[in-house]
Amino acid sequence: MASIKLLELLLCSFFLVGCHSSQSSQQVSSAPHPKGEPSPLGEDNLSFPWSRLRLPRYIIPLHYHLVLQPNLTTLRFTGSVQIQIDVQNNSNWVVLHSKDLQISKATILDHNFAHLTDQVLPVLHNPSHEQIGIFSPRVLSSGQKYFLYIEFGAEFAEGFYGFYKSTYKTSKGETRTLASTHFEPTSARMAFPCFDEPSFKANFSIQIRRSPQYISLSNMPIVKTVELHGGLLEDHFAPSVKMSTYLVAFVICDFKSVTATTASGIKVSIYAAPEKWEQTHYALEVAVKMLDFYEEYFNIPYPLPKQDLIAIPDFQSGAMENWGLTTYRETSLLYDPLTSSVSDKLWVTMVIGHELAHQWFGNLVTMKWWNDIWLNEGFARYMEYISVEATYPNLKVEEYLLHTCFAAIGHDSLNSSRPISSPAENPTQIKEMFDTVSYDKGACVLHMLRHFLTDEVFQSGIVRYLRKYSFGNAQNQDLWDSLANTCSEEEFISGKHCYNRDQSNKNAYLFAGEHLDLTAIMNTWTLQKGIPLVTVTRKGPLLLLRQHRFLKTVLPSDPQWSSLQQGFLWHIPLTYRTDASSIIHRHLMTSTSDSIHIGEEASWVKINSDMTGYYVVHYEDDGWDVMAKLMRENHTALSYKDRTHLIHNAFQLVSAGHLSLNKAMDLIGYLQLEKHTVPLLEGLGYLEAFYNLIEKIDELELTKDLGRYILYFFRAVIDQQTWSDSGSVSERRLRSEVLSLACHLDYPPCLERANQHFQEWLQSNGTLNLPTDVAETVYSVGAQHDHGWNSLLDTYKISLSEAQKNKILQALTSSRDTGKLLRLLQLGLEGKVIRSQDLSSLILMVARNPKGHYLAWNFVKKNWDELVEKLQLGSFCIRHILIGTTGQFSSPDDLTEVNLQMSSYYQFMNVYYTISIVIIW
Repeated sequence: MASIKLLELLLCSFFLVGCHSSQSSQQVSSAPHPKGEPSPLGEDNLSFPWSRLRLPRYIIPLHYHLVLQPNLTTLRFTGSVQIQIDVQNNSNWVVLHSKDLQISKATILDHNFAHLTDQVLPVLHNPSHEQIGIFSPRVLSSGQKYFLYIEFGAEFAEGFYGFYKSTYKTSKGETRTLASTHFEPTSARMAFPCFDEPSFKANFSIQIRRSPQYISLSNMPIVKTVELHGGLLEDHFAPSVKMSTYLVAFVICDFKSVTATTASGIKVSIYAAPEKWEQTHYALEVAVKMLDFYEEYFNIPYPLPKQDLIAIPDFQSGAMENWGLTTYRETSLLYDPLTSSVSDKLWVTMVIGHELAHQWFGNLVTMKWWNDIWLNEGFARYMEYISVEATYPNLKVEEYLLHTCFAAIGHDSLNSSRPISSPAENPTQIKEMFDTVSYDKGACVLHMLRHFLTDEVFQSGIVRYLRKYSFGNAQNQDLWDSLANTCSEEEFISGKHCYNRDQSNKNAYLFAGEHLDLTAIMNTWTLQKGIPLVTVTRKGPLLLLRQHRFLKTVLPSDPQWSSLQQGFLWHIPLTYRTDASSIIHRHLMTSTSDSIHIGEEASWVKINSDMTGYYVVHYEDDGWDVMAKLMRENHTALSYKDRTHLIHNAFQLVSAGHLSLNKAMDLIGYLQLEKHTVPLLEGLGYLEAFYNLIEKIDELELTKDLGRYILYFFRAVIDQQTWSDSGSVSERRLRSEVLSLACHLDYPPCLERANQHFQEWLQSNGTLNLPTDVAETVYSVGAQHDHGWNSLLDTYKISLSEAQKNKILQALTSSRDTGKLLRLLQLGLEGKVIRSQDLSSLILMVARNPKGHYLAWNFVKKNWDELVEKLQLGSFCIRHILIGTTGQFSSPDDLTEVNLQMSSYYQFMNVYYTISIVIIW
């Protein structure tokens, strides 16, 4: 017997290519086996065969046959999975992912479905890596295919990942339960054992057993339903296309749907809780339009026969792009014309555009590993703007792209930023990749690249990329090659429509008369962190240019500033315009200093036309005075995007110590003449930020003076506003923002009108539909009194409109009563009245209240462990909580307190969270 055990161990070490003994720190356990089954083969003498976080590459999954039986009463599910595997090296082991699953049986069959052994196979667990290892006494031979069969069970997951429970309440107060999935990035392993990495693409055949009162949905349409013993039904779904595990999805619910068909025959359905069915119609219209647009834009047919979109009551992120079954937070899919504002409508449109873009970018072509998640998310974020501008031009989505890039700059100008493409190995690190850098900076770099290459070249390049890597995986270099139309030597010899990299100098795109190496250019934007600052000095007919790394956390006068600048260099596609010509000029800056000849006749020059480039511009010497004079005397000589860009850059330079506040204030002095919403709100936003900062530090007289100044400066704009939903999208957005600020500044006419509307709403017992653009302002004014606050909370509890509930929650958190604010935080932690999915937003709302910023921070400190348990370490919710609460502080004492507290958190966190504190000395 001992010799047999020794032989087994020798076989393991000999046949397992890349076999590594587990580290001593790893916990390895054996799976329990059912009574009556033959005993596992010597599992006590086996060590877990793999020590790396990523799975070995010698076994490739080809097809999953998954059977699931969820029970919405016991809140458990059982299942089995049969995985066809292709063995590429001799081995006795199969290593795959499993997390929190009870494995009851595992066996391996040959290609004829004959069992390799009649004994139960040993299953070893490595919980720290979320892996299981299954040992076969017979060697799995290289070049052969086998079937791995596993039976398992688990409780529905707590939280928002894996296979989890969600609930909703009917208007009669009845609580109903559903089960849904969210697998991205590493949670498919919580629902079934699988090879849970993006490059392990396979086909999936799924069967779901359910009670007749429910329906089941998955990636593919149902091909048949079988009646089982006990009254259960079993839905059989068509086999899927080849895809990654994180895109698998299934939902069991009692929802209703609306359905339509695209021009190419794709069936599109929107699902929601039965009483919210009326709010699904706008999403259906958008989804059909978007699919038609993307099929034409990408020139690649949508590869599935249907596309379902479903609103899940408990959902942490905005939405998820599961192939053929996209899941959404209710606020991201449902639109109620009576309570949803124009901003709500735009949000729903953009989120649908984002998720349907993923059906090509991310699903059809997937990044090889999570370090390049921006290839999914940056593209989908950018395609939001391209798709919505094409399908709903009246929504003026192009006005919002600037603010996406402003958000990216705000993050990227901190030393704690990261490169777009960054290493990520464990699940927490991978979750951290879903951030502003991947989404917003990724989109802005693509926007720059599109304008750099021209629309036509950009579009043809990404179509080439999608076609070449369809149903496969790609990385950064593959995108640059597709955009530059280069290929491998083999492809070139075979006569494909491309040329090899050696020929790229002959065929590269011409930009300002220069041949380009697209890879070299784009590597400076994706492989190094930060954003460049281009400093411009006018010397007669010349513009002298210098580039540095733009940093807001370290001033140029600080000793460490120069060391933080070392090694940074970008290839910057500069654009500029002067008053001497309407032509937009181009220049590629590839060194730390450069010069451009613009001629003596130009009296002004604006760098970064329409902010198509991702860089900050500083006009040295009298440059900002020239710009301020231009804005006062002839601001329409610049586009609204250029005016907005100047305002943003000026105040960013103030925060980084490059420009005095007086210069920035001089620049926005023209705003009384401004008629366009975007630059007007940009300037007003900075004044409001100053007001909020001063308000928090209890400088009462200074707060009043600044409030009076803002009201005086913008009174004409405020008084022009109507309390209605009339006008264009831009006008309605301006109305919402301006009236909200006016009431916050206690402007008597605003308070009077808001109180009038609120009293009418109260008298109607909440049945009156307020103008959606001003509803939040009306609620906020009403919430300052006990009766109004309590009435709003009662309405929040019963409202079937998530758009209305979000406005009410914003209003409730505006109360100056700290007792009420603390009550809201406790309700959020309990997760019944205020759902756990809204907890991070709730904390941020309270933190923004001048009476609540310390309250929110103390709440986070006190309940940190519970917050991490609910929202998961590394999630964007945890990041937003930390950044949102500490970002409200403004003194050296606050900084000391945060650093002290964060040091204890960092002991068990793998990420450096960006803490942005403005210090007022």
